Amino acid sequence: MSDWLIVNADIVNEGRRFAGDVRVRGARIEAVAPHLAAGPNERVFDARGRLLVPGMIDDHVHFREPGYTAKADLASESRAAVAGGVTAFIDMPNTNPPTLTHALLEEKYALAARRSAINYAFYFGASNDNLDAIRALDPRTVPGVKVFLCESTGNLCVSDPATLDGVFRDSPVLVAVHCEDDRIVHANIDRSKAQYGDDIPMRMHADIRSRQACFESTQWAVTTARRHGTRLHVLHVSTADELVLFETGPIAGKRITAETCVHFLRFTDADYARLGGRIKCNPSIKAASDRDALLAALVDTRLDILATDHAPHLSEEKARAYTQCPSGIPLIQFALQSALEHVFDGRLTLERLVATTAHAPATLFAIKDRGFLREGYCADMTLIDLETPQTVKSSDVLSKCGWSPFEGDTFRSSIAATWVNGHLAWHEGQLDASRQGQRLEFGR
Repeated sequence: MSDWLIVNADIVNEGRRFAGDVRVRGARIEAVAPHLAAGPNERVFDARGRLLVPGMIDDHVHFREPGYTAKADLASESRAAVAGGVTAFIDMPNTNPPTLTHALLEEKYALAARRSAINYAFYFGASNDNLDAIRALDPRTVPGVKVFLCESTGNLCVSDPATLDGVFRDSPVLVAVHCEDDRIVHANIDRSKAQYGDDIPMRMHADIRSRQACFESTQWAVTTARRHGTRLHVLHVSTADELVLFETGPIAGKRITAETCVHFLRFTDADYARLGGRIKCNPSIKAASDRDALLAALVDTRLDILATDHAPHLSEEKARAYTQCPSGIPLIQFALQSALEHVFDGRLTLERLVATTAHAPATLFAIKDRGFLREGYCADMTLIDLETPQTVKSSDVLSKCGWSPFEGDTFRSSIAATWVNGHLAWHEGQLDASRQGQRLEFGR
């Protein structure tokens, strides 16, 4: 039975906060209104005044399957996601093999259909020699093309200028870019090796994957997109410098959009001393002034989406010396709670948080019937307890890597429940992964 009546909820949706109830029939929302009466076959769930919001749609994850399943896989990371109130993800193409053909893309969808506890989609990867495959993509089935402008984990760096120009000119779907200038990054690495040899301090990561590398690459991407009229989405913006390249306003009216990530709003370069390689990621975590500017830009709509860039590596890998330590952080299970800390501090509203984690991704990718608490939409919902704190322990971590950069941190909220397509997949610390998520559909 999948019929629910959720009563006594504190609902935040589409810029409003109000007391109300939600009726769910099967996988979809039938009604959102105050004082709904229970039907004969409905299970009544008393929200007890807790916060009910649309489930987070994380448009930027690396779930590592296929090819790197010792670190993570679709089953483990989707379960970590549902425990964190995330109900859908869009996964990146730097797996092994990389997602560079239509056949490989469909193989990933087939894996997710059997293994994912939440809803799913996959980016198509760009390389130096698959432009024809990009031109043949169907906008109704593919969220976007991912372009790496710099070498990163699982190298897919597109280095051929003609191919890059062709992707921006000809892609029938949104182009999502990882913006760092490869030339600048490698020059910075060479200088650091000359100074430190094989013993580069982890704090140097912010200088190696530098603000200049980010700004120059993002500036190039934005300029090229404007020249071609490309629908461009700049991923994981990490510097205050880049913000001048974006405009404020509703996401629905933009051709060029940008996201930042939860770790850029929490950590700074001062945290390398405490956490070392555990917060090494590309682009790098930078100064406190960048953190503050990014949060302000998320508030004022210059930045459109808050994502995770969830990218697990094994603990022993992250303990290696700088040049052998892979970049990437497992974040998805505690992302919403981390973001909510800014709400508690009065620097971000609940309405804006919901907009950047649910409404905006649904709008950007034209995801059908998700991202909002609307009648007729899929019942993807998260219940948040704003009065029950959680101190993160390693035993809480559901990601296969088994660790979190938040270990020992106390968040002032907890995720009480998560519904995925009307199924109560997470409730008071208990996981029910007996049903798989659904493939996201795009109404383009």
